[in-house]
Amino acid sequence: MMRSLIVSFAALGPGLPAQQPTPPQQPAPAAQDGKAAAPAVAAGPIVGEGKHRYEWVSGWGRLDGGKELGNTHGALVVDRQGRLLANTDTEQAVMMFAPDGKVVGSWGKEWKGGLHGMSLRVEDGVEYLYLVHTGRHEALKTTLDGKVLWTIGWPEASGIYQAEGEFNPTSIAVAPDGRIFVADGYGKSWVHLYDKDRKYQKSFGGPGKEPGKMATCHGLLMDLRGKEPLLLVCDRENGRLEWFDLDGKFVRLMDKDLRRPCNVWPLAGGELAVADLCGRVTILGKDDQLVVHLGDNPEEALRCQNGVPRARWADGVFLSPHSVCADGEGNLYVMDWNFLGRITKLKKLKT
Repeated sequence: MMRSLIVSFAALGPGLPAQQPTPPQQPAPAAQDGKAAAPAVAAGPIVGEGKHRYEWVSGWGRLDGGKELGNTHGALVVDRQGRLLANTDTEQAVMMFAPDGKVVGSWGKEWKGGLHGMSLRVEDGVEYLYLVHTGRHEALKTTLDGKVLWTIGWPEASGIYQAEGEFNPTSIAVAPDGRIFVADGYGKSWVHLYDKDRKYQKSFGGPGKEPGKMATCHGLLMDLRGKEPLLLVCDRENGRLEWFDLDGKFVRLMDKDLRRPCNVWPLAGGELAVADLCGRVTILGKDDQLVVHLGDNPEEALRCQNGVPRARWADGVFLSPHSVCADGEGNLYVMDWNFLGRITKLKKLKT
């Protein structure tokens, strides 16, 4: 069974300053038909250190004809074929990329504008997606090609909400026994638990700063590293990660070396990759302590911003990492929260 994961959003930060140095850009290649062609995938700068050194693959994931991906404000997963699945706010709400960055499929016209959290799970040898939609206030399960198998509406039985619109889910994770966890990250910061048959069981967390409470429970991960599975919550606005048992009891937290964690992905050897909305990806060791930061943006004004234009992007630094995942070869993929759409591949280098 593949591990579940999801991720995130941020309120708009302060406006970008009018005058900032513009990073150098690589010229786009000419096209034979006179139309703008997608930039060629090329070697880029090296980020990281030690066993976590990666080549930034320039131009990865661009569309033909210079077309932009569209607002990337969702999650990433990798299937058993090595394809990257990514959310956008366009009618291609789920896009599929080959390892070389070519788009090989998409679906989701009816899910435009709001697919935010996404988890992949293998059940009886078949891969399924679990997703949440902030605007439709629901969770859903689909096949990889977009066939909807079921949906879960707002948790009216919890007694927490007066109306559907108060519930704005951002993440979903599934336990080994089939229990389903849905995070209301853009609503009231509760995590809702359902049994394997989608019957509401309980809610835990709720707004606050004390351990076990949350301020934007943005991303969820089913953490399978220990003897017993735990639910890992990205408590974004408290700048920390929290762990709960599968009954919703608080276990522990980690609140160092993080800014606004959005989403977490498990790596080999018990390590974790954390997408931090404020301009970097953080690698934590199996003890959940800092190993290295990747692509840390030195310009604070460009972090946590959705509206950064392409002219302000630079290879080697992130803007607003919203999701991160890894493939079977240890390569990382990072989604920046950006109105044009930005997905980056970091190719793992041998040590």
